[in-house]
Amino acid sequence: DHVAFCFAPACRACRYCRAGRPNLCLVVAEHGANGMLMDGTSRLRAGDGTVLQHGLRTACFAERTVVAAGGAVPLPRGLPLWQAALLGCGVVTGMGAVRNVARVAAGDSVVVIGCGGVGLQVIAAARLAGAACIVAIDRVAEKLSLAAAQGATHVIDAAVDRDPVATVRALTDGGADHAFEVIGRPETIRLAWDAIHPGGSAVVVGLAPVGVEATVPAIEFLSDKSLKGTYYGSGDPAAEIPELAELALAGELDLARVVTHVAPLEGIGEALDRLRRGEGARTVLVLDEALAGRAPG
Repeated sequence: DHVAFCFAPACRACRYCRAGRPNLCLVVAEHGANGMLMDGTSRLRAGDGTVLQHGLRTACFAERTVVAAGGAVPLPRGLPLWQAALLGCGVVTGMGAVRNVARVAAGDSVVVIGCGGVGLQVIAAARLAGAACIVAIDRVAEKLSLAAAQGATHVIDAAVDRDPVATVRALTDGGADHAFEVIGRPETIRLAWDAIHPGGSAVVVGLAPVGVEATVPAIEFLSDKSLKGTYYGSGDPAAEIPELAELALAGELDLARVVTHVAPLEGIGEALDRLRRGEGARTVLVLDEALAGRAPG
C-alpha cells in the first residue's frame, strides 16, 4: 500500500484528542520525546540488541521501519511517492498554518518570512486561499525564485533590503493581514509582528531552539494584534494528508517544484548539511527509484 507517514498519530482518547486537537496528543508528547512508539516501546534494535529510538515516530531514514498504525496514512496510488514524501511534514504543517490557524481568506494580504521547504508550502496555501497579495522574504535568491513560482506576488531579498518592514507596509497598504514566520529566530518573529497592521495576526511556524525567547512591544496588543503558535498544522494531520494528496493529483498543489535535490539514502549526510546551511528547499532520499517514480534528473 502507498502511505505517507504522520509523526503525530494521535491516541484519539486524551483531553486534546477529545477536544479536536489531535496534533497535541498527550500520548504522542509523552513517548515521542523518548523516541518511542505510542505504547512507550521500541520495535527497533541494533545488531547487538541495543534498543534504538524511532526518530519522530517514523525512523524513516532506513530501508524498513515500524510505525504506529495511525502513523501510516493511506494515499491514492496515482501520486508518485517521491512527491508524496513531502505531505506528512512540510505540506501539512504549512497548509495548516494558513487554513487552521490564520484562516486566510480571499483578498487577504500575507507575508511569509523564510522560503524553505515549509515556507514554500505556506505560500502555496495562501495562493489556494485566494490571498490577493503574498509577500515572500528570504536572503537566498534561489528560494525567492521558488517562492514566486509557488504564488508569491512580491519578493523581498532581506540580504539587500535594509528595511523589509517598510517595504511590506508599502506593498500592503500599511501592513499585512497575516504574517508567517517560518525560520524560528527572535529577530524574524519580531519582523513578522512589525509587518502586520492593527488587528492582524502573526503566526510562528518556525522551530526555535529550546531556551530562545522572542519579545514584542506589549503596548501594541492594544491594537488587537495577535501572536500565535502552531504545531504540525494545528489540525488533524491523518485526515488532512489524504485531502492534500488529492489536491496534488488535481494539479492544484505542485509538490515537485519545491524538491531541489534527489539523492539515494547514502546522501543523508549531505542533505542534512544543506539543511543546516539553508541551501535548497527540500531533498528527497529515494530508496527504490522504480517504486518512488523518481523525479527526472
